Amino acid sequence: MARVPYLQKSDLAAADQDVLARDITLHRALAHSPKGARAFLGLGRFIRHESRLDPRLRELAILQVGYLARSPYEYSHHIKIGREFGVSDADIRAMIDETEGRASSLDAPARRVLKAAREMTSELAVSDATFAALRGFLDHERLVELMMTIAFYCGVVRLLASLQIDVEDDYRRYLEEFPLPARP
Repeated sequence: MARVPYLQKSDLAAADQDVLARDITLHRALAHSPKGARAFLGLGRFIRHESRLDPRLRELAILQVGYLARSPYEYSHHIKIGREFGVSDADIRAMIDETEGRASSLDAPARRVLKAAREMTSELAVSDATFAALRGFLDHERLVELMMTIAFYCGVVRLLASLQIDVEDDYRRYLEEFPLPARP
């Protein structure tokens, strides 16, 4: 159960109802701070719709963060979103294999992006070696956008956990398809 009530459009002033354009539990909790929600959603919108980073690589990075953080909300939502941007079920299984230290069928760019996401999530920064490997296929703009994406979603999973945001029923099936590991 979330630590703040989920708001409806009717709970908000007319000028703030735009923050609930998507009726998902995260937005309904963030609506307690309409200005904060707009800022938060603005960066998320940039990452998803304006970034020049390859969408499949972006979604793999986000899935990696969600998987490592054991964030049911983030992970389930980005299985669905990832599929819309070219992430296959085989990619998701390969991301899990990479996380568990097993070889996968992923191409080198995807493996490097996942490694960067693992490092930033677990070690707070991407290593020099991994960053150099990313430079082999990403220009400076895309490098910065990848770092922004990983960092943003590291923050998102912490926000979700701290507010105890519930996974909507429509997204639970993704957790059944690709279960998260148990917490240690």
